[in-house]
Amino acid sequence: MSFTIAIDGPAAAGKGTVSKAVAAHFGFAHLDTGLLYRAVGALTLKGTPAIDAARALVAEDLEDPALRTPEVADAASKVAVIPEVRAALVDFQRAFARRAGGAVLDGRDIGTVICPEAEAKLFVTASAQVRAERRFKELTERGLETSLKAVLADVEERDARDRERATAPLKAAEGAVVIDTSEMDIETAVATAIAHVDAVRGGLSK
Repeated sequence: MSFTIAIDGPAAAGKGTVSKAVAAHFGFAHLDTGLLYRAVGALTLKGTPAIDAARALVAEDLEDPALRTPEVADAASKVAVIPEVRAALVDFQRAFARRAGGAVLDGRDIGTVICPEAEAKLFVTASAQVRAERRFKELTERGLETSLKAVLADVEERDARDRERATAPLKAAEGAVVIDTSEMDIETAVATAIAHVDAVRGGLSK
């Protein structure tokens, strides 16, 4: 039996951490769909046209350690606005979502476009300032030189690009439970997400 959990939200809101924890709790498979776009973005930085990169993407491309760099993140946000790129990646995501044993997918448009029929939908968010502070800490801990001001500007620019794009703009799906982690620790966020999924699963079993 398949059961899909769709988790959306902006960058550095905590959705990746929440998604991994929820998947582990229920024993579901997990897919960070942002990695698909990062992989395409990384390939464009090497000279491959975005649409060609999306159509030829293979699992090994998701294992490139460079996918977590700011340059690739920026490239990913840019290729994500291309309708043909999104279309090329839809089938992969939908097949993963309906796999037997359950699946958790996190991204920007899982509950709205990729899996609008998902049994459970969550939208994990936080203020731009809080998300910038988290991203700045993460980058500096990895030895990358930047400033909080620059990171905040990048977060706000990516938010605008994600929310204003014509195809699959970032927004909470209808019926999604919103979890604002601005002043919430990760344990509470995870517990809130698990409680919602438990409630949905309980309702389906009646």
